[in-house]
Amino acid sequence: MTKAMYPEKYQYAVANEKDNLCPGGSVIVSPLCKIIEDPLFDKAGALVAELDLEDIKRSKLDFDVIGHYSRNDIFEFKVYNQPETIKE
Repeated sequence: MTKAMYPEKYQYAVANEKDNLCPGGSVIVSPLCKIIEDPLFDKAGALVAELDLEDIKRSKLDFDVIGHYSRNDIFEFKVYNQPETIKE
């Protein structure tokens, strides 16, 4: 995303910014957190990779989102120093 891509009426909002507002950084990462294709910065392009769909099954051995992590009776995730939510 460059400043030139902004509509004329919003050019004032990016007047003091560098020309390349968003250099990209698309990347392909496997379900096992391995980088398959490195990030693509500062150019247009397409990342293409062959995927091993068996990695999806293997990754669920590490993090089962519908298993014990979703059981509030045995697992609690808490972030300290955050505003309390109101429970109804």
